[in-house]
Amino acid sequence: MRTDVYEKMLSIKKNGAGYFCLIDPDKQSISNSVDLAINCEKNGADVILIGGSLMLKQNFLTSIKEIKKNIEIPVVIFPGIFNFVSPDADALLLLSMLSSRNPQLLIGEQVRSAPLIRNYNLESIGTAYLLIDSGNMTSVQYMSNSLPIPNTKNDIAVAHALAGEYLGMKMIYLEAGSGAKQSVPESMISAISDVVSIPIIVGGGITKPEIAYDKVVGGADFVVTGTVLENGCSNNKIKEFSEAIHEAGRKK
Repeated sequence: MRTDVYEKMLSIKKNGAGYFCLIDPDKQSISNSVDLAINCEKNGADVILIGGSLMLKQNFLTSIKEIKKNIEIPVVIFPGIFNFVSPDADALLLLSMLSSRNPQLLIGEQVRSAPLIRNYNLESIGTAYLLIDSGNMTSVQYMSNSLPIPNTKNDIAVAHALAGEYLGMKMIYLEAGSGAKQSVPESMISAISDVVSIPIIVGGGITKPEIAYDKVVGGADFVVTGTVLENGCSNNKIKEFSEAIHEAGRKK
């Protein structure tokens, strides 16, 4: 089984923290997705995530192929609540929504995608996906029909993260959701970081570089921005996110 991208992520973690830029092909044209990926790479992103909750435009596969042609950093599928698979990606985060009690999100979709992953020889990174309450109804919460972990219940989040590690997951993804009012609290990130040994990804509601910085100081190994990029984020702003995350990582 391939582990190239995961090994690169571990190397980034060892040396500090990484910046993941999430591109939703449903939110823009293929050419705009490519341009955004190029700008993210030029301004310090470590990984491009591709995915979203819905795929109305049916340009997911083409977007991945075109983005991959134009950048050197890893292109990783972030399937949201569905399992999109492409042979042109470098890897896929095989998410299991452990915060949900919906069997389709825990194992059903993963079973459906497993044969394709094998046929494409696609690197699969098992990831415990925890939805954290963000103060409003997010797309992933609505589409998954899942109750998020309360953002004041660190003990519940810790128990879920530990379960993910003990089940053999390679990463923990703490998700507040697209367009979240509140990001995942630093206290929760820190509580989880204190007890797990696998990398922690944090996304949702991260609208400013200083917020991203605080997530890394709190214990995040990788920070994801998505909605802020879709809203016309300038190259300078992408660079500010990258610099804040990498600077905080160097101080960990």
